[in-house]
Amino acid sequence: MSNLEALNQWVVGIASLTQPERIQWCDGSDTEYTELLSQMQADGTLLPLNAKTHPDSWLHRSDPDDVARVEHLTFVCTTDRDDAGPNNHWMAPADAHAKMDALFAECMRGRTMYVIPYCMGPIDSPLARCGVELTDSPYVVANMRIMTRMGAAALARIEREGSFVRGLHSIGELDPDRRFIMHFPEELTIKSYGSGYGGNALLGKKCHALRIASWQAREEGWLAEHMLIVGIENPKGETHYIAAAFPSACGKTNLAMLIPPESYREAGWKVWTVGDDICWMRPGEDGRLYAINPEAGFFGVAPGTSAQSNPNALASIQHDTIFTNVAVTADGQPWWEGLDEREPAKDWRGRAHDATNGPAAHPNSRFTVSARQCPSYSPRAEDPQGVPISAIVFGGRRASLVPLVFEARDWTHGVLIGAAMGSETTAAATGAVGVMRRDPMAMKPFCGYNFADYFAHWLSFDKPGAKLPKIFHVNWFRKGDDGKFLWPGFGDNLRVLEWMIARVDGSIDAVQTPIGALPHVASMRLDDVVLSAEAHQKLFSFDADGWRSELDGIKRYFEEFDARLPRALVDERRRIERELAA
Repeated sequence: MSNLEALNQWVVGIASLTQPERIQWCDGSDTEYTELLSQMQADGTLLPLNAKTHPDSWLHRSDPDDVARVEHLTFVCTTDRDDAGPNNHWMAPADAHAKMDALFAECMRGRTMYVIPYCMGPIDSPLARCGVELTDSPYVVANMRIMTRMGAAALARIEREGSFVRGLHSIGELDPDRRFIMHFPEELTIKSYGSGYGGNALLGKKCHALRIASWQAREEGWLAEHMLIVGIENPKGETHYIAAAFPSACGKTNLAMLIPPESYREAGWKVWTVGDDICWMRPGEDGRLYAINPEAGFFGVAPGTSAQSNPNALASIQHDTIFTNVAVTADGQPWWEGLDEREPAKDWRGRAHDATNGPAAHPNSRFTVSARQCPSYSPRAEDPQGVPISAIVFGGRRASLVPLVFEARDWTHGVLIGAAMGSETTAAATGAVGVMRRDPMAMKPFCGYNFADYFAHWLSFDKPGAKLPKIFHVNWFRKGDDGKFLWPGFGDNLRVLEWMIARVDGSIDAVQTPIGALPHVASMRLDDVVLSAEAHQKLFSFDADGWRSELDGIKRYFEEFDARLPRALVDERRRIERELAA
């Protein structure tokens, strides 16, 4: 039990509704975690992996119909429908509570209800926010212990502050027809039923740290964003911190854990990982934006992670890791497409591997691991005040049109760039893959309120005394006529970040165009990078006709928000149109 009566009353009320066999208050201790792992091994929820190659690591196989976020079943429930906006599915709060409570009624009979107090962010950070998740899934408890600051210290902070985000979750029957994730931002409440998958069930992650936190951030004057945070240290020992927004499965973790090319390493460049997925930023007393990573772990996409693409991620998950929906080799090691040339013995469903059944590992298979295990883990990752942000980067998967990198002319233009961002869909969410859609600031699935108001909130940070980061857009995924990527990516992306930092410092010029400032090719360090003539042309220039069409598409998208859309974005889009016409 807690010293906070409001928390006790809520737990008792939910127990009365869900009727669990027992209630366990989680303290986050090693003993508790070990007991949970043993319990899940005994009932088959977790399967032990090879203890010699991957000590203290486990495999979880989820229901085959429960393998990704379900955006079409995710709702934002505000009193006024327009506050949720056209970017969210909406349901009236009273109707949503009634629907969910009917599902939750007696759903925990014969099960344990776990009470998980957690803190998103360093436990003593003024920007951190706390929550409590009630769940009947020990798998969720184990993952929340890795992904958040969970347990006694979080409970103590909740009791001091007297407020917390309330999250109720049950795996239910894992029936796709009885599966909903409801958010009540005005009440700081989340209700999730029928899924055991990470983003649907680990309520501290997308549900709290983005959908609810974005609402809190607007009310309190900060930003909750779907962004990695990475520190770039130059040979002089100066570190610039960059926040970057990419849709899920578009390379955030790879960029957050980037290993510099050999010539950069020899010169003394270093990369420091603060976070790979979520970033909370607030203005500091000096006018700059300071950021924390509200998470304590990585819930990364496994397929494509290898010694070539992301050595730091691979090193991080060699021990004390929970793998979900990966394949396994004959000797019990985790395996996925892109890892190496070995053949797996069993696929993600537990069947004997047969290539005719599709990928051995699910395309959205995951690993959950403590951020502290990352070789590039930043010494400032737990800084309560956060790290100062020098640049904000937006990017997505665009096979055509969008150049490698360009810089916004000012904050308003940068907000337009983020608001208009487009990307091809990936396997991180249910639905078709490879379809281009607008994904503003990579927040389409995660913004807890009307995008028009969200854009206005971003614009509000441009005020006297503010020393805002420069804003850039990147596209690692531009393809040539042969369908192959034109840019090598991975470690070579540091070359683009170096150019950005030089622009922040004001030490180099750029080519001014209607869409933004592009690099002089000679100003980018491209030693050891072999680029074709086609790559040079498409990566470092812009197509005026193509961008006129793009702006038409942006106009049509913005029309969804009617008069609620900030006038400044309408004017900024028109400015670019005029410059393109000229």
